[in-house]
Amino acid sequence: MSYGALSSEAHETIAIALNRLGGRSNTGEGGEPEERYQSESNSKIKQVASARFGVTSKYLVSAEEIQIKLAQGAKPGEGGNLPGAKVYPWIAKTRHSTTGVGLISPPPHHDIYSIEDLAELIYDLKNANRHANINVKLVSEAGVGTIAAGVAKGGAQVILVSGYDGGTGAAPRTSIKNAGLPWELGIAETHQTLILNGLRSRVRIESDSKLLSGRDVAISCMLGAEEFGFGTSLLMCEGCVMMRVCNLDTCPMGICTQNPELRKRFKGKPEYIINYLTFVAQELREYMAKLGVRTIDELVGRTDLLHVKPSAAGSRAAKMNLDCILHNPAIANSNVHFVPADTYDFHLENTLDMKVLMKKFKLGSKAPQSVRLEVSNTDRAWVPSLAARSPASTAAPCPTMSTPPSASAQAARALARSSPRA
Repeated sequence: MSYGALSSEAHETIAIALNRLGGRSNTGEGGEPEERYQSESNSKIKQVASARFGVTSKYLVSAEEIQIKLAQGAKPGEGGNLPGAKVYPWIAKTRHSTTGVGLISPPPHHDIYSIEDLAELIYDLKNANRHANINVKLVSEAGVGTIAAGVAKGGAQVILVSGYDGGTGAAPRTSIKNAGLPWELGIAETHQTLILNGLRSRVRIESDSKLLSGRDVAISCMLGAEEFGFGTSLLMCEGCVMMRVCNLDTCPMGICTQNPELRKRFKGKPEYIINYLTFVAQELREYMAKLGVRTIDELVGRTDLLHVKPSAAGSRAAKMNLDCILHNPAIANSNVHFVPADTYDFHLENTLDMKVLMKKFKLGSKAPQSVRLEVSNTDRAWVPSLAARSPASTAAPCPTMSTPPSASAQAARALARSSPRA
């Protein structure tokens, strides 16, 4: 639900509602206008997608969570496309692109071709905002558990498993009809694999794709999830009538369009979303009370509380064997959910930023400042912490770094090229 696919009104309404509730809204892959960073409409989750639209230092530092989108359930492995007709001047400004020119998000991140590459990006983003959690978005598919294990080892604090049933409105028709797998399969596999590899306590698992009710949330939690994403249902709260013309810029409700005339029809309010999510939470509490569970942590992975619906004899449903999904490899193990103390330690205190730059430079000063230090190819990321700590409202000149001849300038330039745009 990027700014570009959604109108400004729809995008901001969701952000305001989630901020008032104490939740977190997601920018999507289209960036966010700078004037929203310090306002009530700031999206706490900033997404970094394959095209890196709108990704700047200010963008990253305004986040409580940074999400690396590797895939999307509705269009797995295909990337994204914002038609040129929807790239209005204000969208082009936010995405640092050209008005009227279609925007393509390529299928892969061109700096990620292995788990090691992903770990480097996680590290870079953590340096850019050391207070933000790093979230990696995967898609529900066979083998997602193995990928999730690598992501957990790479330092991510949240793993999102996206199912086929969400975000299909603006996807190509081929994607809508040939999308990924249900989120239930991906969540179960991810949860079980992380337990078997001793990694479950390092990360939170998040599920999304057409979660609509407290019952959906309860099932997701019992399969292994701890955080839950809502998309389509929030748009319906804003007035979406499922016209399925999201890609045509003709949404009659002013939600999935940039047309100024159609946007005047937008009738959504933050209160509508707040009321809906409050009822979802209440329904979840009622289910938890019936199950004798007091907290979400107690409910995570409790597949023993799930029962398969009886099916008519001879039907295909009756032949289904769900034992693999309902299997719990460590029901008695206390580490079947996230434990904050087990979070991956990046040792940021040992970086050049923290040891040298943050101590040497006076932030906010307009006077020229310089420092001479030796940079080696083991210094994966440097200067991002300093950029992040600079006052957002101050156009301070970039500090001057001079490296001696013995330093690996070539390595430093290579690292700069492989880092995310900032």
